[in-house]
Amino acid sequence: MHSPHHTDSAARHHVMRNLDEENATLAFGAEIAAVLHPGLIIFLSGNLGAGKTTLARGILRGLGYQGKVKSPTYNLVELYKISRLYFYHFDFYRFNDPTEWEEAGFREYFNEESICLVEWPEKASGLLPTADLQFLIQITGTDHRRVEIQAHTEAGRQCLKHWQTLRILRQ
Repeated sequence: MHSPHHTDSAARHHVMRNLDEENATLAFGAEIAAVLHPGLIIFLSGNLGAGKTTLARGILRGLGYQGKVKSPTYNLVELYKISRLYFYHFDFYRFNDPTEWEEAGFREYFNEESICLVEWPEKASGLLPTADLQFLIQITGTDHRRVEIQAHTEAGRQCLKHWQTLRILRQ
């Protein structure tokens, strides 16, 4: 029997999306939020200034969070409690060694009752659980981004499938 986080590289799915301006990134995050549920692990990858925190802000807004969304660069993690959901927003940019993740004691946050969104997951390389969804953000112009969404688990594939169905229904 496979867990919902079982990986199967042959069955990975991905979607590309172009985003113009910050508002498009925020709106995209809100769209994605509609298909998220507790237990998911999400990685955000991209260069400095690519829009990772903006996408996180859009997701949080889509989940109903109305407060200020801060970049967790200095605190390493920000917790957002939305109704009964615990949403952990990590930023590992300042890690110099992947073992800093272990030493920080973050393993317990990755559980079936929370959503964990991680900026700079490569800084904890090999120690993090498998991402259900990974967003790879590339800067393609002054106000233009290209986002590739990859699903690495069955739970991630189901989220992408549900998101694509919702997009078709909205058109």
